[in-house]
Amino acid sequence: MGLKWSDSRDIAIMLEENYPNKDNVNLRFTDLHNWVINLKDFDDDPGSSNEKLLEAIQMAWLDERDE
Repeated sequence: MGLKWSDSRDIAIMLEENYPNKDNVNLRFTDLHNWVINLKDFDDDPGSSNEKLLEAIQMAWLDERDE
């Protein structure tokens, strides 16, 4: 079973593994959207994201990097 937009913590882990040098604080949501849909395990409708989901992913990614 692949990653869905609602899997913010799992997506954040994958983003940190795939993009450890990206600035996850000052990012554009269009970039974040592209990085998420290009993750190997992502399996959801690319068009069903929204600002709230992307913000949750960004916050989870920030938390993941701080650990």
